[in-house]
Amino acid sequence: MKLEGIHHVTCITADAPGNVDFYARVLGLRLVKKTVNQDDPTVYHLFYADERGSAGADITFFEYPGIPRGRAGAGMVHSITFRLGAETALDFWAERLGAEGVETERADGALQFSDPEGLRLELAVVDVPDEPLVADSPDIPREHAIQGFDSVRAYSRAPSASAAFLEQGLGFQPRGENEWELRGDRRGGRYVYDEAPEERGLGGAGTVHHVAWASPPDELDEWRHRVAAAGASPTPEIDRFYFKSVYFREPSGVLFELATIGPGFTTDEPLETLGERLSLPPRFEHLRDELEPVLTPLPDVRPARR
Repeated sequence: MKLEGIHHVTCITADAPGNVDFYARVLGLRLVKKTVNQDDPTVYHLFYADERGSAGADITFFEYPGIPRGRAGAGMVHSITFRLGAETALDFWAERLGAEGVETERADGALQFSDPEGLRLELAVVDVPDEPLVADSPDIPREHAIQGFDSVRAYSRAPSASAAFLEQGLGFQPRGENEWELRGDRRGGRYVYDEAPEERGLGGAGTVHHVAWASPPDELDEWRHRVAAAGASPTPEIDRFYFKSVYFREPSGVLFELATIGPGFTTDEPLETLGERLSLPPRFEHLRDELEPVLTPLPDVRPARR
């Protein structure tokens, strides 16, 4: 069995309209699913990805209006790296982000910056065989577009305590000091630890809630048993309608999810109109008339992309 790299990364926002503007308009990702948090359906769960809503390109956000900004600390992912295809793309993104008032730092084939709520992001030129996962945006040339995830970086006070779990439990391969790669038959992703700051982490706007790793659909139950045998405490399998999931914390405290590749976001709406209306899994559909009036109105950025 092999996990296929990063499936998605889920974060927290206090400002859904601003979030849509930044990730869909500025970064050029496609809003592929406008739905609700299945553990609290009064708030959004927004999904951005490539044109097809592929696992491996999917950054998602729970919206909690008014929640204070958080602070990454030990046991939390603090930075997300997306792939680019060439060095010339770094020049394009430095100019584009600068025009939006976003400060950037460039070093070693990568461009680092923060989203409007302080979430640390990086665009890096990465040479891997993975298929580019690209969203179509009219003012972003395809050769400069974001191509999916490369890695996430987490804070840990004892990275060595996680090594056996990552390698023997989940099949990660060591790639250097405090760095591992998870590579399947089609895709891969990296997981890196940095020394944790002294300050305790605080969940809130601009922080990562969890990182999900991609499982073939017919292997999730076996992975759940393997995770338990490695010493973690996985949840029962949860049906999220667009995929099935198991959650647990790895030894450094970071919340992991194993999520199946599929059924996918076209389960309940056509590919051509993904993300244009509120999608509710069947068990929430009866709440539509109650939810639509209380959810935050969002800007419509899709027409400009056609």
